[in-house]
Parts: sequence; structure tokens; C-alpha cells
Amino acid sequence: MPWDSWTAEDRRAALLGAVLLVLGVGFHAATSQFLTAENLYNLLQQTAVTGIVAAALSLLIIARQIDLSVGSLLGVVGVLMAWLMYEHGWSWPLAVGAALAVSLAVSLVQGGLTAWLGVPSFVVTLGGLVSLRGAAFLVADGKTQPVTDESFLALGGGLDGSLGVMGSWLLALLLLALLPWWREPRRAAIYALVLLGVTALCASYRVMPERLGQGLPYPLLVWAAAVALLQLLATRTRLGRHTYALGSNPEAVRLAGVPVPWVLVRLYLLLGAAVALAALVAVARLNAGTNSLGTGLELQAIAAAVIGGVALAGGAGSPLGTVLGALLMQVLDNGLLLLDVPIGWRMVLIGQVLIVAVVLDRRSAR
Repeated sequence: MPWDSWTAEDRRAALLGAVLLVLGVGFHAATSQFLTAENLYNLLQQTAVTGIVAAALSLLIIARQIDLSVGSLLGVVGVLMAWLMYEHGWSWPLAVGAALAVSLAVSLVQGGLTAWLGVPSFVVTLGGLVSLRGAAFLVADGKTQPVTDESFLALGGGLDGSLGVMGSWLLALLLLALLPWWREPRRAAIYALVLLGVTALCASYRVMPERLGQGLPYPLLVWAAAVALLQLLATRTRLGRHTYALGSNPEAVRLAGVPVPWVLVRLYLLLGAAVALAALVAVARLNAGTNSLGTGLELQAIAAAVIGGVALAGGAGSPLGTVLGALLMQVLDNGLLLLDVPIGWRMVLIGQVLIVAVVLDRRSAR
């Protein structure tokens, strides 16, 4: 199909895919470790937390809003669920339910201040970034809360945290059948290649030579499910249509009688639910809850969204696009780490990538 007939979203995805390929080959040539099954398997798991939050945050940015407190909120709910399990003996479903309730309550308050009182979301969530980080310290008095429940820890990946080879291929075949072959054959073919490639990669990775391949890890499945659900919501529901319309022309949406405050509050609640889900994965991966969980996550999530095609001016982008953005951020960090680049220089380089992404976003908007 001619390049001129591609949509802007398809072109950006192709460009990001090419950049990821070049980076991967370059890092592997320099280290001989990047393109190994072990490294790529772990990289996919490491990207899940940022990817889940970025996908939900993208909808808020599309509606011309922002949330700078997602990292601190993840710290609060993460240490809370670990504290409830460790100090009070709660089962992990109850602890996660309590953490979800807290996350939704915080999101409702912050979203309500913006939606109903008109306080700029930047100001509200900037205050939340600081105060929620303090709350994360207060929950357990700054102490690390270890988690030992094996069924909970499996959700973070690890030795028993995957579907296994057989389960992974069965799921892949099911998803292949659900792809939109009749409506968008070219896009479905691309999705199929990615799905088969990722499944083959994960099935080939063995923690120990005597074990079978790990298969698709649970953090990756949680991330994929979250993105798929948010993408369907963005493209197939009234809330999604209102979100894009609000980002494109807020005044017209208000004049059309759309209940704008309720649209914004629902978007904040969706983000709160995504943060709680990401906190579950983060705590399970770390085997503990600490008050430092989620530090810097807000910038990583915003960067992933912008790099993935979400316009800071609102009205454009999608949750699906954040997948490539999140992967690009993680690939850079992982590759620089393998090159033994000091953390200071890694932060400088990744920060400059964000600036370049915003510049390109502005040029594209013009």
C-alpha cells in the first residue's frame, strides 16, 4: 500500500517501529546482550507498569488535561496493599480492593476539583504529586513492607509468573482469530506478526535449562488487556467520542450539551483504576511495597504518551500508540544500562528524547 495512503497514526507507528529496530540492533552490536531472549523477556515485563499508566493517562491528555500525581498515587496504593498484607494479614484480593478504593477516591477528588470547581488540573495534581508522596511515607512509617504470598507474587512475573508454552500458544491462536481480518487486513496482519513474534520469544526463554519455556508473562498480559480495553473504550464508546471532541473543541462540546464535568471525572476514575492495577504489578515484581514506588513515573508515562502520538494540545492520539512510546523509553534505558552508562547520563539522554518528542509533536500540529 502506498505511503501516501497511510494515516498519520500508521506512519508514526512505522517510524517508531523502525527506530526500535535500529536501537535494538545497535545496542546488541555494542553489547551482544540486548537481543537475547532473557533480556527482551525482562524488558517487556519492566515496561508493563509504565505502559498501563501511560495508556490511561493518554485519554486524559487527549481531553486537554494532565495528571502529575500518578507516580505518587502508585506509591500510596502500592505500599498500602503491601502493608495490609504484611502487617494485618489481609488476603491479597482484599488488600488490592482496598488499594483500588483509595486510588479511585483520590482520583475522584482531584478530578472533581478540576471538573466542577475549574481548578487547573496541572495545579491540582502538582499538589497531589507532593502530598501523596508524603502519604506513601506515612502509611507504613517509611518502612518497606515485604510480600510473601506466592499467588500474588506470580502476578509480577518470575519463575511461576507466566502462562507457559502451551497456554501462550493457545491464547495467541485465540487472539489471531479475533483480529479484524475482514475490516483492516493490513493492520491485522501487522498485529498477527507482532503477536506471533512476542509469543515465540517468550516461549523460547528458559529460566533453567531443564525447564520448559516461560511463555507470556502475567505483567505483559495485564498490560495488553489494559491497553485493549482502553483502546476499545476510546474508539467504540460515547465516552471515547466525547473525549476526542473535548480535546479538539471544548467550547463546541459544551454548547452541544455534553456533560463535560462527568466526562472528565470518569477519565480520572479510569486513570485511578489503571494506577491501582499498575501498583499491583509493581509490588508483585518487587516482592515488597516501599514509599519510593512510582518515583518519576509521571514523567515516564507522559513521555510514553507523547512519543506514542498523543498530542499535548489534545484531540489526537490513542492508548494503543503509547505501547510503542513506552517500549522506546524502556529500550533506551535498558540499552544504556547494558552499555554501563552512568545513571546521570541516562537521565540526561532520556530527558532529551522527551524534548525532541514534544518538538516533533508541535511541528506535526502546525
